Amino acid sequence: MDSLRKDSFRLDDLFSGEKLYSFITALLLLSGAYVLEHYANLYELEYSLRPTSTYVGDIVLDNIPVVDLNLIVIQGALASIVFGAIFVIFFRPRYVLFAIKVVALFIAIRAFFISLTHMGIYPGHVYPEPGFFSAIYTYLNLQTGFFFSGHTGMPFLMALIFWRERRIRMIFLAMSFVFAVAVLFAHSHYSIDVFAAPFMAYGIFEIARYLFPRDYALIDQSKKDS
Repeated sequence: MDSLRKDSFRLDDLFSGEKLYSFITALLLLSGAYVLEHYANLYELEYSLRPTSTYVGDIVLDNIPVVDLNLIVIQGALASIVFGAIFVIFFRPRYVLFAIKVVALFIAIRAFFISLTHMGIYPGHVYPEPGFFSAIYTYLNLQTGFFFSGHTGMPFLMALIFWRERRIRMIFLAMSFVFAVAVLFAHSHYSIDVFAAPFMAYGIFEIARYLFPRDYALIDQSKKDS
């Protein structure tokens, strides 16, 4: 917590000079990414209803029981998004610009991938129960966007962003592992979706570092300014 008090960068700094333009750009990228994801999910849902979209065998799912872990898969995922956003905005403001842009890139690339290959839901899949949180989750995911797992990839991506802060890194890595196990036992994802997610997240992270060097450099300045 001492590092939080010593950090000279504050949330107000996002609303001045070049950082304001970068912040607006980040929000526009995030909005565009969600639009892409929305239409990719609609396309995936429509395509999944065709007779050609059947499920495939999976060596992992074929050998583990189906367990109702919707509390982790749905409520846990939504809670992690909310608390993760609050943490970055209010406790690590210098990470905001890069974090928003890399998340936008993650969402956009995943939208592209889920629109390419269309498979049916694995038999025995645990469906969300009716409710407010399930409705939000279903709208965002539509139960048809398989490759690659956002549950596994997003917290792993956050771990990469905060890699230099060991405690935070370990928390996000633990979250990634817990979500990976949960979606597999709930049969919400095929195993390839889960095991490929960290590699996809790492690739997206490196692309973001190349595309947004100034925003990433702001993170590098944390030790100098602390």
